[in-house]
Amino acid sequence: MDIINRIVDGYHDLMDNKSDQRVKDWFLMSSPFPTLCICLTYVFVVKVIGPQFMKNRKPFDLTRVLIWYNLFQVVFSAWLFYESIVSGWFWSHSFRCQPVDYSRTPHAMRTVAGCWWYYFSKYTEFFDTFFFVLRKKFDHVSKLHVIHHGIMPMSVWFGVKFTPGGHSTFFGMLNTFVHIVMYSYYLLAALGPKVQKYLWWKKYITVIQMIQFVLVFLHAFQLLFIDCDYPRAFVWWIGMHAVLFYYLFSDFYKQAYLKKAKRAKAAENLIAETKSDSKDRGLPLLNGFSNGSTLGDVRQRVAGAVASQ
Repeated sequence: MDIINRIVDGYHDLMDNKSDQRVKDWFLMSSPFPTLCICLTYVFVVKVIGPQFMKNRKPFDLTRVLIWYNLFQVVFSAWLFYESIVSGWFWSHSFRCQPVDYSRTPHAMRTVAGCWWYYFSKYTEFFDTFFFVLRKKFDHVSKLHVIHHGIMPMSVWFGVKFTPGGHSTFFGMLNTFVHIVMYSYYLLAALGPKVQKYLWWKKYITVIQMIQFVLVFLHAFQLLFIDCDYPRAFVWWIGMHAVLFYYLFSDFYKQAYLKKAKRAKAAENLIAETKSDSKDRGLPLLNGFSNGSTLGDVRQRVAGAVASQ
């Protein structure tokens, strides 16, 4: 019982005395448990309740909703990126070591507010998954997607609670820039086939995201080798998040693009080989195609080649 009391007292001391006092009364900032409950509810909705709700229903047509939603996210991300620049990145902040300004000056408080709005943006991104479920695109609700969206509000909460500003906001600055690019792509894709045929750069969004995590990793872990008035715990917190997300996004890239391209190439080679065989065989092959037996054999071979990749 004494151990439990010490844990409870330690928790209250951490939250009440060692956190940033400027945000303790802000919405959802007093305790981590509301954010944790929201994140767990999100996972339960998109993996259990949502698919069950849509089981016997047709996919919703959300074209107009998606256009307005993605436009909102582009504007919101652009504003957050602007706020990160105003806070000091690229003009007054140091990329080597930038301590948190815990004062209550207008500039410092604006930075804190920008951090809180960045935290809030992680909730608006939940709608990415909600719309996938309502459109019955369950294959898009992948492990990467759910982990990424499900973790971020909780991760950012700790940043706003203890270090709203300084070194840690480098991640938010990069992330909002990536989201400008990403949601611009989704906005254009939502405009329909006339625009979609020009969107050849989808896979490069994932490349940009991976570059982002490498930069965050390097930026965070450099503080392990230099003296900087910034909490070491958050160096590890941010750096290990970058490692986790880099692994998840790189695995997605391999599965979605590299292996997909390899399977397509194997199928093309097999079809080319079959056409070459048909020239050598001549008329007997045409008779085979006429009764469907050779065509069926080709289809089986192509399917087997694709499945083996």
